Amino acid sequence: MSAFSGLPLVIEPADLATRLQAPELILVDLSPAARYAQGHLPGARWVDSKRTQRAQAPAPGLLPEKPQLEALFGELGHREDAVYVVYDDEGGGWAGRFIWLLDVIGHGRYHFLNGGLQAWMAEGRELSRETPAAADGSVSLSIHDEPTASRNYLEGRLGAADLAIWDARSPAEFSGEKLLAARGGHVPGAVNFEWTAGMDPQRGLRIREDMAQVLERLGITKDKEVITHCQTHRRSGFTYLVAKALGYPRVRAYAGSWSEWGNLPDTPIEH
Repeated sequence: MSAFSGLPLVIEPADLATRLQAPELILVDLSPAARYAQGHLPGARWVDSKRTQRAQAPAPGLLPEKPQLEALFGELGHREDAVYVVYDDEGGGWAGRFIWLLDVIGHGRYHFLNGGLQAWMAEGRELSRETPAAADGSVSLSIHDEPTASRNYLEGRLGAADLAIWDARSPAEFSGEKLLAARGGHVPGAVNFEWTAGMDPQRGLRIREDMAQVLERLGITKDKEVITHCQTHRRSGFTYLVAKALGYPRVRAYAGSWSEWGNLPDTPIEH
């Protein structure tokens, strides 16, 4: 029996603080390197957020190649019975993207620390400057397609009654006023709800307590397949995580995001 059995996907600092010594725990910090060096949760392993992306133009947010993923998870000491707890210092963008990676490799034992480092520090909890040694395990991973929407998949689903496209970018990017690709605008039918609007700055950047009602009002409902994206699937790491945490049964990330869609000459676009 795991020390984390029965806990929801999103856990609080108090839940984690009593389980930091659990042998099954792999604690992952996706904050910037300098922030990690200043102090992190005891036992946390730092992951360079760049390693969660393929990092090739024009769509840097695509899934890394399988050998890169196997190297990353080998260094983390990945194993079948591991329970991952993931956090960052920005409220959940990179952490949510890492949870998407865990879904992609078919590993469902994970939790997100609500509010991440901000919430932990706001409660005055212990920080460490010790860096755990990298594991030297070699792992063989299977890649699952279900958590991801490719460009072709998304284009083939446009206009479906049971589809909700959640665009986590800023309103200026959504309208095309701010241009971060060859073409501006948004995917036809997409709903814009900017990622940080889903965080509560008064509660250490925790997920807003009324997010379920917010999404209902936007028409992002549980009877629909939710495909979420931003520019490179970092901001939409958070929105992917939120939909999963609220129990949405069909959630995919469009990892190519606007950097792919907006740089292609023939994708349909609305303004």
